[in-house]
Amino acid sequence: MTGVLVTGGTGKTGGALVDLLRGGGVPVRVASRTPSAHDRDAVRFDWTDPATHPAALRGVDRVFLVPPVNTVDPMPLVGPFLAEAQRLGVRRVVLLGSAIVLPNAPGAVEMAAQVRARPGWVVLRASGFMQNFLAPHPLGERIRRHGEIRTAAGDGRLGWIDARDISAAAFALLAGSGTASDDQRDHLLTGPKALSYTEAASIITARTGWPVRVTPIRTDEQAAHYRSAGMPAEFATALATVEDGVRAGREDRVSTAVLDLTGRPPRAFAEFVQDHASEWAHGEGTADR
Repeated sequence: MTGVLVTGGTGKTGGALVDLLRGGGVPVRVASRTPSAHDRDAVRFDWTDPATHPAALRGVDRVFLVPPVNTVDPMPLVGPFLAEAQRLGVRRVVLLGSAIVLPNAPGAVEMAAQVRARPGWVVLRASGFMQNFLAPHPLGERIRRHGEIRTAAGDGRLGWIDARDISAAAFALLAGSGTASDDQRDHLLTGPKALSYTEAASIITARTGWPVRVTPIRTDEQAAHYRSAGMPAEFATALATVEDGVRAGREDRVSTAVLDLTGRPPRAFAEFVQDHASEWAHGEGTADR
């Protein structure tokens, strides 16, 4: 088929992108580890099973690439996939990368460089997801259960972005509906305003009535928290260390890329909270307030 392969097709960003592509009449192949038996466009895809990759790629000419999560080095899995996509003549790959570079993780940088090196292939460098404030993410889970954000980021700000705006930007690039030049191979995606955790907590409290406090912790405590949530130790340490950079102001940036690509501005955090207010309405734990 001539169409778009969406890896991570049932995830936060991929699922929304699938809906946009189908709504725009674009043929789509939905790739996931557990494809729906009721979706004729679904296909099994597992990063750890290279045998699933050629069948997922065969016949498509565009790919939305969500790399494997919870790893500091995605290249052993993604590198052969990119080579296969190139061999099969995929004309456009849109990589969901990160604006935040994990320390001691050169594989992610190499992956983005390989994508940018191919004509027509593009990297979306997304800032922190607003959806992280929702369960089951460890941040969102703690807010829901305990009304607390534990962070080592201090008053540092991040340009939080709604995953729906990432999907819209990807749609513009994959469906040919955007205004950006095909020569631009890297886009920094952020929300309209950078916010600290304290500012985000205040917005959640004001919009939902669910009191959320911020508790400062050390970076090593954050790493331990991530490990207890099931993250691999090396990735948990790298992710926690990112908060040092946030605290130092290195992630305090916003861009106009969502507007440039889609023709509309990205959603504000207050709008995101309003849309998901019911998900904080019934917190389970109150003992440690």
